[in-house]
Amino acid sequence: MKASKLHLRWVLGLSLTLAITVVVVIGQAQPRKPDVHYVPTPYHVVAEMLRLAGVTPNDVVYDLGSGDGRVVITAAKDFGARGVGVDIDPQRIQEGRANARKAGVADRVQFLQQDLFETDIREATVITLYLLPKLNVQLRPKLLGELRPGTRVVSHTFTMEDWHPDKELRVPGSSSDHAVYYWVVPADVAGIWRWSVLTPTGEERYRLRLHQRFQEVDGTLSADGAEVPIANATLTGDHLRFSAAIGTLARQGLVAFAGRVIGDTIQGRMTAHSGVSLAQHDWMAHRDTAQ
Repeated sequence: MKASKLHLRWVLGLSLTLAITVVVVIGQAQPRKPDVHYVPTPYHVVAEMLRLAGVTPNDVVYDLGSGDGRVVITAAKDFGARGVGVDIDPQRIQEGRANARKAGVADRVQFLQQDLFETDIREATVITLYLLPKLNVQLRPKLLGELRPGTRVVSHTFTMEDWHPDKELRVPGSSSDHAVYYWVVPADVAGIWRWSVLTPTGEERYRLRLHQRFQEVDGTLSADGAEVPIANATLTGDHLRFSAAIGTLARQGLVAFAGRVIGDTIQGRMTAHSGVSLAQHDWMAHRDTAQ
């Protein structure tokens, strides 16, 4: 009788253990499959992508969806940069690491088996992509939210829809040309900015209202009650330029403004041509966070 009870307890305990194990296994998140079928970028296109991005030994190149690692390996071997390849497929990660060892750049290249949407990309100065258009658009908020202004993004074949590229390149191929698109991550400049400048006729107070759509900027500038639209506005990374015919400095034409955006501050120089003379002033604008 005792043996039977012990046997029953052993069977019940084993059944409970197996049941818990099954529940745990089922409850574990299964690895996500790759979003796209791997198609390697031709080596001559890789080189043109990296040249278009202006890669130097000071750069950290992240290839999101790195496949066999050829982009980051080329960045390290031919451009002297550091590289990080990100791929969700363990087979591709192993292949990339093996190729990096063969190329002699394993000390400057690493590969991360991760979901590219969850990878920390804040270290990157250059991002390379060969994804589908839908994935580029899904990735866009992450690129704009995590990357520092001035970070360069290069995509083979596919765009970012209404985030228009700063540059485009066509690379000849065996059957057709390859499209390469280039962006510079812009600083956030939208809002109202205020500053004052001491001129020969007294202090002038300025208010700049900027509207922004990615790197495309427009707006108005006012000084002492007068308001005019700005012209020739460009935003490249954290460098903002525009001009306006306003204030005492503008009596002979446009005043050119150039500044660097650092958070809620823009600091730079404003320049006005007056006949043969040149008037320049430093300016430092602060974003009106109350608006």
